[in-house]
Amino acid sequence: MTRRLVTAEESSAPTGAETKGKISKRIEGLDGLLLEAVDETITHVFREAGAKAIYRYIENNCHLKREEIAERPDVFSAGLERLLGSGAPVLQELILKKLRCKLELKPAERDPSDFADYIKELVKGCNL
Repeated sequence: MTRRLVTAEESSAPTGAETKGKISKRIEGLDGLLLEAVDETITHVFREAGAKAIYRYIENNCHLKREEIAERPDVFSAGLERLLGSGAPVLQELILKKLRCKLELKPAERDPSDFADYIKELVKGCNL
């Protein structure tokens, strides 16, 4: 019996770059799904004109563009709280419900105490 050594080029094991690429795609996918959930929820609740006003407020007063919401959910959350006051947690829970639905996750066993922390946990989970 002879054994054949498999070179790194022949190996089907993913390289570090391939693994990072897959993780990056999962995070990009999560970012996209989060933005969809935010857009759909805000537009459903406030209609198109209201959604535009909210995004404009967040961008002008919190220096956060719509595309950056997934990267900085804490800033987005704080901006909603400043703008909507006690209505912000309600809107954030609606966004999270929509996101869980898109990700096909079971309803949360515990209500997330903090919108930003929940989003960060989801992203962290994608890094596994």
